[in-house]
Amino acid sequence: MSGEPLRVFGYGSLIFKAPPHAVARHVGYIKGFARRFAQSSNDHRGTPEDPGRVVTIIHANEWNEFAATHPAGAADAFPEDQTVWGTVYEIDREKTVEVKAYLDYREKNGYSEDRVDVYGMVDGKEQVIFRDVLIYVGRLDNPAFVGPEPLDQLARHILTHAGPSGPNREYLYNLVKHVRLLCPESRDHYLETLEARVRRFEQLEHEQGTAPAKDDEGHA
Repeated sequence: MSGEPLRVFGYGSLIFKAPPHAVARHVGYIKGFARRFAQSSNDHRGTPEDPGRVVTIIHANEWNEFAATHPAGAADAFPEDQTVWGTVYEIDREKTVEVKAYLDYREKNGYSEDRVDVYGMVDGKEQVIFRDVLIYVGRLDNPAFVGPEPLDQLARHILTHAGPSGPNREYLYNLVKHVRLLCPESRDHYLETLEARVRRFEQLEHEQGTAPAKDDEGHA
């Protein structure tokens, strides 16, 4: 197979669960995007009857415009997080078709394809390290998009939901942990703030010996 290999940028669970037939992994970041727990999950961290929450990325200008008109948007102020750290996986050329089909199925619940430039630090200077990298984004008009939610409400939702891939909280905890481990510069203040809220409610649950009540809101 000629040409460039298939490269995919992972910003959620792909950071800690590599796609099959990945032959190389590179740390990098994309610019001008916001990573948010704004996507419902009825197939991995929730169920069709009671969806969980997973991350998506949205163009930062689109997210900011949407959040500005949303009741919960005013509290969503993390401008430093318009740089999203993640991993670029290079796929075995002989397995490109197979892996692309796997990714399409894996991201079927409301995600669309996009292509991005991925940046990195080379000899102390920022530069594009890969162009035209495949990424799956949750657009604002996709049916699984839920938009901004108050952080306490979102934290309780994540704490009380689970799906075929496991508890929703494990997904958050793993994501925060592995973003931190990417490199010394990799941070995500939104994720870290959300993790602290979930762990606080989890600690209260242990201290009180009761499970927190699920939120009453419906899911888009």
